[in-house]
Amino acid sequence: MEDVLEVYHLPHDPKRPLVCFDEGSKQQIKETRLPLPSQPGHVAKYDYEYERNGTSNLFIFFAPLEAWRHVKVTDQRTMIDFAHCMRDLVDIHFPEAEKIILVMDNLNTHKFASLYEAFLPQEARRIMEKLEIHYTPKHGSWLNMAEIELSVLHRQCLKARIPDRATMIEKVTAWENRRNAADATVHWRFTTKDARIKLHRLYPTINVC
Repeated sequence: MEDVLEVYHLPHDPKRPLVCFDEGSKQQIKETRLPLPSQPGHVAKYDYEYERNGTSNLFIFFAPLEAWRHVKVTDQRTMIDFAHCMRDLVDIHFPEAEKIILVMDNLNTHKFASLYEAFLPQEARRIMEKLEIHYTPKHGSWLNMAEIELSVLHRQCLKARIPDRATMIEKVTAWENRRNAADATVHWRFTTKDARIKLHRLYPTINVC
């Protein structure tokens, strides 16, 4: 926990950008009947019945000091999908960075081994050497700022029924562009000092004789 908190208070360095990474999912739902459009004095009406149409996975990158985020929509969240996200991060999103400081949870796919599953060893090693990973502790995913941004995405963009992947990408991209254009970000204020006071129960008790 303290490792992540210290990372969050490092000064901004464009050559060593801080990026938080997380993932979520959204079920795709088709309407079985045409909704009734809104009219003066009446909201739009949707039938309670619906048709399930699969699930999309949402990988989110969030760089709070750059006020930038990107959401990649995929069909799955396998080791291969994760590895391709890491290559995108290194080669597309931050190609000029000397090292990317990456905060994420300790999911079974979030490992350097995933790179070797997806790419030749020399390519996997190249990507790996650009990343400095800091894992949130078990049951401590609230420390990941990308989880906050993912929550905003669900509240602002994904509450309505979305029928298919193409519509999902369209809506998520529009949300992403709007948030980036507004320079929206998270101002993290919780510090290691705060943790030692408010979360003292998580620290071991040492009896000094």
